Amino acid sequence: MTSGQTVDIKTFIDERKISAYQWLLVALCFLIVTADGMDVAIMGFVAPPILHEWSISRPAFGLVMSSAPVGLVIGALLAGPSSDRFGRKAVLIASVFVFGVFTIATAFTNTPQSMALLRLLTGIGLGAAMPNSTTLLSEYSPQRKRALLITIMFTGFNLGSALIGFVAGWLIPQFGWRSVLLFGGTMPLVLIPLYLWLLPESARLFAVRGEPSQRIAKVLNRVCDANFTGDERFVSTEPQLPTRKPIGILFSHGYGFMTVLLWVTYFMGLLVIYLLTGWLPTLIKDAGLTVTVAANVTAMFQIGGTIGAVVVGWLMDKARPAPVISAAYIGGGLCVIVLGSVGALSSSLALLVFLAGFCMSGAQTGLNAFAPGRYPTVARATGVSWMLGMGRFGSIFGSAIGGALLGLGWTFGSILAMLAIPATLAAIAILLAQRTSTAVANATPSTAH
Repeated sequence: MTSGQTVDIKTFIDERKISAYQWLLVALCFLIVTADGMDVAIMGFVAPPILHEWSISRPAFGLVMSSAPVGLVIGALLAGPSSDRFGRKAVLIASVFVFGVFTIATAFTNTPQSMALLRLLTGIGLGAAMPNSTTLLSEYSPQRKRALLITIMFTGFNLGSALIGFVAGWLIPQFGWRSVLLFGGTMPLVLIPLYLWLLPESARLFAVRGEPSQRIAKVLNRVCDANFTGDERFVSTEPQLPTRKPIGILFSHGYGFMTVLLWVTYFMGLLVIYLLTGWLPTLIKDAGLTVTVAANVTAMFQIGGTIGAVVVGWLMDKARPAPVISAAYIGGGLCVIVLGSVGALSSSLALLVFLAGFCMSGAQTGLNAFAPGRYPTVARATGVSWMLGMGRFGSIFGSAIGGALLGLGWTFGSILAMLAIPATLAAIAILLAQRTSTAVANATPSTAH
């Protein structure tokens, strides 16, 4: 590279082919999200044997089921501003450590109250991991492949959720439910040395902060296979903003309405997903099937989501992203209506669960790829994490209402039919968010930092 030249980091990354290290970064983030998916889904699979062993009611166990989502909210709301201030890497690794340790601790609990507290603490780590993985990868992904790479990363979440289902189906009959929690907590901890060694910090965040050019050159040379000397001037072209405080930016220059719409979309999507994955094993078991069958059928939701995420991400890079995500949400709503109408004993149960996962998790993962590009670098982690955090109230509501509805005597079909409503609302909100984002981009001038 020519010494003294000005380099816009985003343009530089967009114009180059994807390096081997960028693919390695996809893999590293994939592993983090896989561990995250395992620990988020784990309680749905261990709930039936815990209910039996502890002789407690489903509504009472709803406190445990909703504790991790509360922690997810706290973790996401804290992690975004922390990441924008202290960096993506440190906050990301700390979050993995937290959710691994407290998942292991949960295996040694003997009361719903202590389990709820530990799941709350676990959720704080889980809530911090997801937005930081998304933000870091988005800042090293070229625009032409960004949605696909991020959705590939997020297939790890669905894969992890499916993996823990199969692991639970094998471990619980032989070693009991505690062994599943030990497995789920150990997996992220053994990967931390790898993250310390290989995860890079965001070069775009370095540029916005005014870090030395030599430091930026070093990380770009490593990640993008470049040959900068350190004498260049690195910039990140950003919108002109009235404040440098990340939280303030979310509600300035027209970002506010778009931010709320993203929250609504995420809320509605997670309400559907968490009610299904959290309570479907219990609903299937109530229909007379075994715990192993219930776990394996529910895992089909995550397998469908894994494939759906890649398809949605690929389509988002080929077409306008919001309509693609919206169509997937509509498809998910239709699938749950059909699933509820045929019942848990239908021969097509596994296929319909697979298709529901394909659409709903595909749409939700697409939303995770859509959101980072809506915000400037200085507030990107905050924008993504607050979307995840505020949207997590949907997971809290979904987890809690499942137990409440079962306690009121709602049937399998009626619960699933109700889920078509939030799926449709998510489809509408994402279209409005895209329209608002376009208006903000057209109205806001840019400057280089």
